[in-house]
Amino acid sequence: MHRRCLVVASLAAAVLLSGCSSETPKDRERDARHAVESYVSALNSKDEGKLIAVGGVPDDSRARREAREILAAKGGQELSITSVKIDFDMGDSAGSAKIIARSNSGKTMHDSLSVVKEDGEWHLSIFADRPAPSGKSTSSV
Repeated sequence: MHRRCLVVASLAAAVLLSGCSSETPKDRERDARHAVESYVSALNSKDEGKLIAVGGVPDDSRARREAREILAAKGGQELSITSVKIDFDMGDSAGSAKIIARSNSGKTMHDSLSVVKEDGEWHLSIFADRPAPSGKSTSSV
C-alpha cells in the first residue's frame, strides 16, 4: 500500500512539473524587455514590419494601416530608453511595461503597454484594431 501511494505521488509530481515552465523570473524580465527594446527600435526606424512583429499580429492591411498611424505619431524621434519597468501583475505570461524614453530633441516619452507571451514569444499590445478571436464576442459598453 505504501509503495502504491509513493508511485501515485511521484506520477502526480511528474505531471505537475511537466506543466511548469523552466523560464525563470529573470528570463521573463529579459525577454519582455527585449520586446520593449524591439518596439522602440521599430519606432526609431519607422519600420512597419518590425512594429507588426513586436505587436504579434498578422501582417495584413489592417495592421499596416495601424502601424503607419503609430509611426506617424511616435516614429522617427531617435528615442533612447531611459527606464523600463515590467510588472508581471497578470501572471507569468502577461504583465505591463512602463517605458520612459528621451528623443533626440530632448522630449520625454512615457508609454504604458501590456506585454503578453504567446507561442513562446513576448509581444506588446500596441494594435487596437483587431477582430475578436473566432467564437468570441466583443464586449459592449
